[in-house]
Amino acid sequence: MTTITLVQGDITRQSVDAIVNAANSSLLGGGGVDGAIHRRGGPAILEECRALRASRYGRGLPTGQAVATTAGELDARWVIHTVGPVFADSEDRSELLASCYREALRVADGLGARTVAFPAVSTGVYRWPIQDAARIAVETVRSTDTAVEEIRFVLFDERAYEAFAAQAG
Repeated sequence: MTTITLVQGDITRQSVDAIVNAANSSLLGGGGVDGAIHRRGGPAILEECRALRASRYGRGLPTGQAVATTAGELDARWVIHTVGPVFADSEDRSELLASCYREALRVADGLGARTVAFPAVSTGVYRWPIQDAARIAVETVRSTDTAVEEIRFVLFDERAYEAFAAQAG
């Protein structure tokens, strides 16, 4: 049975098996959660990301997919990088956002991770409305068959925390 917990705070301060990174497709760091994870995790994460780009993901990690690297200096064993979709009024990209959560859990299962911390994927610079993102995230993790024992949503601010709390019940 998977437990869903909510925390308001800094995802880079979580002590878990795997921290999910809301990455950009380049895998080479960026702003928001991605930049914070790379800064706090140190150069080992970037080194593995560069190796992934040089081998399997020459054009970048596709939206909705996930891949793991070391967690470097973070209090975790792995970082699972997933690329969320940019929100668009003109196109329903909900399935791509749901895929981020499913694929991250699939990768976590492959690693043997039992505790996984997720950010609110696509809600920063990718502009996904927080209430809809929370609904998609919670529904997806609840309906995904996984051996992960605890799924922890780590929300940056009170508004995000409240949106996820309304969905998690």
